[in-house]
Amino acid sequence: MAGSSHNTYSRSPIPSTSSYDSSSVSSAASPRNQGVYEGGLMGASTRPMSGQHPQHANLPLIHSGFQNPYSSGATSPGPPGMDSMAASTRSSSGTPGPSGSQMSSANLQAQKRAYRQRRKDPSCDACRERKVKCDATETTSCSECSSRNVKCQFTKETNRRMSSIKQVQDLEKQISQVKRENSQLRSMLNMRDSQMDTDNEGPAQATLQLPEIGSHPKRKQRPPPPHDLARVRSNIRNFGRGIFKPPAPYRQIGSQGPFNHPRPDLPPKLMADHILGSYYASMHMIIPILHWPTFEQEYEAVYKAGSLHGVPPVWASLFFSVLAVGVLFSSDPSIRRPQKGKEFIEISHMLTDLWNDEFVIDHARGAILTSIFLTELNLKSAAWTWLASAVRISQDIGLHSETGPWPMIEGEMRRRVWWGIYVWDRHMSLELGRPLLIEDADCDVSLPAAIDDHYIHDAGMLVPNGVSPLTNFILPIIHVVRAVSQLIKTLKSPVISSSTLATFDTHFSSCMSSFPPACQLTATQPLNPRMLAPICHLMNARLVLHRHNLTTSCPPEIRANAIEQCIRTSLDSANLFARATASSASLHPANPPFGPTANAMTCTHIWRCTLFLLFGGHFDAALTCIRASANVATLRDVNVACGRNVAFFLGVLIEKRRAGGMAGSRGYRGEPEMDEEILAYVSGDLQASTENSWVWAGSETGMNITANSGAVGPSATLMSGGREEGTTILTDVEARDWGGWERVEYLVGVLAREQGGYGHPLPPRYGGPPGSGSTGPERDQRNERMSITSII
Repeated sequence: MAGSSHNTYSRSPIPSTSSYDSSSVSSAASPRNQGVYEGGLMGASTRPMSGQHPQHANLPLIHSGFQNPYSSGATSPGPPGMDSMAASTRSSSGTPGPSGSQMSSANLQAQKRAYRQRRKDPSCDACRERKVKCDATETTSCSECSSRNVKCQFTKETNRRMSSIKQVQDLEKQISQVKRENSQLRSMLNMRDSQMDTDNEGPAQATLQLPEIGSHPKRKQRPPPPHDLARVRSNIRNFGRGIFKPPAPYRQIGSQGPFNHPRPDLPPKLMADHILGSYYASMHMIIPILHWPTFEQEYEAVYKAGSLHGVPPVWASLFFSVLAVGVLFSSDPSIRRPQKGKEFIEISHMLTDLWNDEFVIDHARGAILTSIFLTELNLKSAAWTWLASAVRISQDIGLHSETGPWPMIEGEMRRRVWWGIYVWDRHMSLELGRPLLIEDADCDVSLPAAIDDHYIHDAGMLVPNGVSPLTNFILPIIHVVRAVSQLIKTLKSPVISSSTLATFDTHFSSCMSSFPPACQLTATQPLNPRMLAPICHLMNARLVLHRHNLTTSCPPEIRANAIEQCIRTSLDSANLFARATASSASLHPANPPFGPTANAMTCTHIWRCTLFLLFGGHFDAALTCIRASANVATLRDVNVACGRNVAFFLGVLIEKRRAGGMAGSRGYRGEPEMDEEILAYVSGDLQASTENSWVWAGSETGMNITANSGAVGPSATLMSGGREEGTTILTDVEARDWGGWERVEYLVGVLAREQGGYGHPLPPRYGGPPGSGSTGPERDQRNERMSITSII
């Protein structure tokens, strides 16, 4: 039985020099079972087929050595680890290695015993017919066949019955190996196709890893805690003071410096109540950075006292920043005045101590709310700067790291403030094409709890029976924006491959499933306008992803596909806009009007969709977007600029259509060549990207811009607040000269009536220019063309 401890050899795919036909022997370990996989996946086998074996010379059994068919540099077609297993088997059984030394007699007999013990019917064909004992092994012919100089083979059905269990196991291993190799080959083919599609595609796309929905960031490993170092900690805190601070979780909050700025008067209570209600219904639903029950208690205590005296300046500053943001989303026209919001934000800044060196969580809240307020006023560079302050303050107080123990409320709000700043960082970076301020590797904090803050108490999180535990959208938005870091890396590549696009689309589909049923694209019921802003995070990311392949680095077919995908995303978004505007109509008086609920991101997303829908001739959907923008009107400064841009774009499309072009109709696919001017306009703020814009190549830069524009003297922004000619903000004349949204709707009707522009009549509402009273196409085309030219 000693021989049973030795491993047996797999049969060689190359015939032996002995008279034994090794390829004809079926055994559980034989690669002959591969059958239809002859030669494996990595190369053809050199083993001849059955019946083609040469007749070998009659050699003594002791000299019939097993030949290793693989050199040291060859690759075995067997399962992984086969080479190392074969090497260990050769070493344990005394089999000759690559040097070609012969097998010893003792080891050969041990191998025979091991082979015969696992065979149910070991007799070859000749021995079975003669009914004599067969001593064949896997590597040598039996002595009877050798002495009679006949072929030792196992071909009869009864002789092929080996151990069924072992045979099934081997077959399963081989099938598993084939599947693994197929998977590897498919991956290699996908990578090769991706490289062929993108030519110079960066390595970031090959290593694309998107976080799973609901997964928490990986926790960082920290050094093991030491024992009894309380004295050391005390000395470090004492004698390190003035040189360095302990990490945020272990830091003692120092006393605030003297800051005795006069406290402002409180706004009227009724107005403050309304503004806080507007803030809660809009911004708190998206980024719940306040524990609302606690904030309400503090707010009521302040008004009960009648003044802000004795209130910490940081809380007073936070309070006015909340009022400033709430003003922008108020549904009361008497309160919804940007100037009132500016007054509140100025008071918030006056209550901010610039010399403070001991930050608390309210400092981070005030900074991020200031960034949000400035974004809604279309002051994006200023908003970007305040976002950086919010990020640095939150990192300074350790919000990015899971520490504790904290009281239940404080611990949860630390997470929510951090993830709220994280969301806004992703949003601003994607909107402005700027680098991220927060790296995913630095996030060492769990996701917020899926529970509304009204049910979070220091005693625990208690949700009453039958009540929805979550009323905000922070978690679905987080699932979307956690892919933004990979998306921004992908946008740095000249071309995004089809496989990468498919990966992102699949992830975004998973993100959409995390939104409530009313937000799904397949839903048909009216949509609460306040739910539109959270979904726009997702829809805008989809559009920005596919829009990237409009760049001149892409081949024509990739650019054409990018247009199709952008139009498809725009159509999906237009459906959401239609449901949101219908929800705020008179049939649903309980819902707020659409205009005040739309934030700046919603306005710019509507604008991007409008450009693609007009380019593709989808006029019904384009009119839906235009009417949604008209509802916003002047409530957002960026919306006015978007309307002016759309009016210009419509004028260009009309002129192109009259010149025989196909842009602005469903037949744009029939253009023999892409109109680069139109593509530059439809790409919108893609031309704001330093890396991916193409219209600025060869343009003037730096001082040459000032020289060519004829501007003399200091910057107009410093002299007059940024409202002069040459600045990025519209002047009062520019804000009015495009004719308003009614004029934009009229121009859509003009474009639709151009030859091939529209398949069925437009509603009578768009039959004539505003105030003309004409409803037919018989207007004077000369006057029509003059009006378009004046807009351009």
